[in-house]
Amino acid sequence: MKLQILNLQNQKTSEKALPSQFKEEYRPDLIKRAVMSLQSKSRQAYGASPESGKRHSAELSRRRRKYRGAYGQGISRVTRKIMTRRGTRFHWVGAVSPGTVGGRRAHAPKAEKIWDQKINQKENRKAIRSALSATVNKELVQQRGHQIPESYPFIISSDIEKLAKTQEVKDILKKLNFQAELDRSLIKKIRAGMGKLRGRKYQKKKGLLLVVGEDCNLIKSAKNIPGVDIVKPNQLNAHLLAPGAQPGRITLFTENAINIMEKEKLFI
Repeated sequence: MKLQILNLQNQKTSEKALPSQFKEEYRPDLIKRAVMSLQSKSRQAYGASPESGKRHSAELSRRRRKYRGAYGQGISRVTRKIMTRRGTRFHWVGAVSPGTVGGRRAHAPKAEKIWDQKINQKENRKAIRSALSATVNKELVQQRGHQIPESYPFIISSDIEKLAKTQEVKDILKKLNFQAELDRSLIKKIRAGMGKLRGRKYQKKKGLLLVVGEDCNLIKSAKNIPGVDIVKPNQLNAHLLAPGAQPGRITLFTENAINIMEKEKLFI
């Protein structure tokens, strides 16, 4: 598959064949596994204290001759602690047992639980290659909701890596007809009470992914544009190429990035 190379004035300069990484078959199931594996590794472990709900000096004896026990009182076998007493009459409250007020949780979350979901190295590489092939599939990108220019997919000239100002980057992306996508990715304020969005005042959609060949000015100048991510080829993963396990993210590769992927045979 050949893609046209456009300069910063949105003019075609030449064509370039994509490397073998973009020829992988589309495997949404494998991409989802790779994304879930990455998300699980970033999940923070949590759990209750092992002694939570067990710190009461509570017991309940059923021995016949133990006056502090509950033998013959006609009460259930629930662990209780003594609040007050008068002779052999006691004021008990339930404690420790899961079914009592202030008692422990029956099945509290364990801090030692391992959340990591493993994936084989070859499967992960195949998932990345599959996600790469989805980025140059115009139908899949449109199905994901992106506003793409008519000339998409294409490769951008490496001159874009020299841009040092955010406004310059925005102007170039506007010339390349990405303005609709930039507007789509703007941070939006949402109304309160929208179900699981409650407590999240702002909403930001994933937008354009820029892949550059090496450390350059563009990494700093483009990082503040809402929705835009910028990475080097060796930093690509399934989560960046398919956020939320939905393949087909709109992606713009520089000519230098394509050359490095082909030369170093990344993800093969």
